This record gives sequence, structure tokens and C-alpha cells, in this order.
Amino acid sequence: MTSMSEQTFSVMTDSLDLLTSAAAAITDANRQAPTPCAAWTVTQVLQHAAGDQLAWAAALGTGTGPAENPFEPSGRLEGGVAGVIEPALAAARQAWAGIDSENDATATPLPQGAMPAPAAAAACALDAAVHAWDILTALGQPGSLPDRLAAQLLPTARAIVEPLRQYGAYATALAPQPADDSAAELLRYLGRDPQWTAGTASRPAG
Repeated sequence: MTSMSEQTFSVMTDSLDLLTSAAAAITDANRQAPTPCAAWTVTQVLQHAAGDQLAWAAALGTGTGPAENPFEPSGRLEGGVAGVIEPALAAARQAWAGIDSENDATATPLPQGAMPAPAAAAACALDAAVHAWDILTALGQPGSLPDRLAAQLLPTARAIVEPLRQYGAYATALAPQPADDSAAELLRYLGRDPQWTAGTASRPAG
């Protein structure tokens, strides 16, 4: 069995690294801060992102999935930030390390079902990257989504997101702007305002 291709693994690695950085920025003082996800705090977005990674890992045969519904995060950090994010990151890395890059029917937790491994990995990476952006932006670190990573994720977003909007996973896409780079284009497509601040209207979670 071959391992994940270098390019696909890079997409996952970069996205998980971004989520790691976002988690590291959370403190007791800011964990209740509002985010671009409507009605969700930084803590809830973290729980949602971690739960999504656990769900992906379980679909790939690693672990048993999240203990709570990722779309109903409690907002309580009983085990601290590390207790939420570290098991999810470990499960994600273990799961993807064992996937054959040539697998044309890689299991996913998405309504679309199985898909080729590179597409599945990019879909999982998309989830990690955008929620990392949610957290970092909420904590006053705009521009945290690398343009190169966004450019890699855009084709997958356009391939999988539309059917997910009906489930409330993503808000209605925002109109693109002439000056948008790849990061802004991706965020708008996912229903997020690239210039979001705590004083602007939030977008639904996804």
C-alpha cells in the first residue's frame, strides 16, 4: 500500500498545523469571544472543529468519533483546550497516515459518501482550515489563512459545499470582490466575510 501523496498530505498537514496554532491562541480570557460563526464562541468553534476531525477519523477507521454532536458544542472546556484539540489532532494524523493515496473510494462522514482519497483529504483539510480561521480571526489575527493553502482548497470547496448548505453547514455564499485573493474568495464562497470583526454580523456556523 502506498502512503498519502506528498501533496495531499501537505494539505492535511498545513490545515492541522493551522488548527493547532488557533488552539494555542485560546486562553481563559478569550475563550468566550464571539466568532464569525453565529452564536458560537471561540470554545464552541474549537469543540466543533475537534469533533469534525474525530468524525473524519472514525469514518477512516480510527477511533470512535466525537463524544458529543459537533453541531451542538457545549461551550464548556472541562479538560482545557488541550483536552479538546490534542486527541482530535492525533486521531486525524493517525487516520490519514494510513490511507492509500490511490484509493478511489475513501470513506467520509459527508452526505456525498466515499470519494477519491485526495478529494477526501482536501475536504477534511478544508474543515480544519476554515475553523482555524474562525478562531484566529475572532482572536484578532486576521489574514491567518495562507493564500497558497486556500488556493489548494478552493476546487474541493466548490465540489462539495453546495449540497451541504441545505443542511445548514455553510451560509449562503457572499459575492466575490475584484480584489479578492484566494483566501478571500474561499471565505466568501463559504459564507464568511474576510473582513469580519467582532463588531460585524456573524455568519452561521459550518
